[in-house]
Amino acid sequence: MEIGKRLRAFNVSVVGEHRFEPLWLVHPGADGEIIGGVVGEVGFDWLHLNILWVAEAHRKTGLGSALLAAAERAAIDIGARQAWLDTFEWQAEGFYLKHGYSVFGRLEDFPEGQQRMFMRKTLVNV
Repeated sequence: MEIGKRLRAFNVSVVGEHRFEPLWLVHPGADGEIIGGVVGEVGFDWLHLNILWVAEAHRKTGLGSALLAAAERAAIDIGARQAWLDTFEWQAEGFYLKHGYSVFGRLEDFPEGQQRMFMRKTLVNV
């Protein structure tokens, strides 16, 4: 799309050439069905954790923690020093707080009566 090309050209003029590396982890169960996974990307030395999902029957087993740790390690190997994500109050704020993330922003009424939180974590001390 032409608009995207123009925005990318402007961004390159400011920060130079850059790439975003995809990060995907999938955890199959004993029967081969996917029971958990992570989707994210690393760019500008940051991991953006887009999705971390665990099947309901496998929650509270440590799988989510293991997937998060594996994603952070993989992101560090790619060059990430920081991580960020967003979550809703009905999803996993407590989970991420437990794993060292802190809230840096909130959107009230997103959706109405709920909050969307933006969280970050330092992966590698500079």
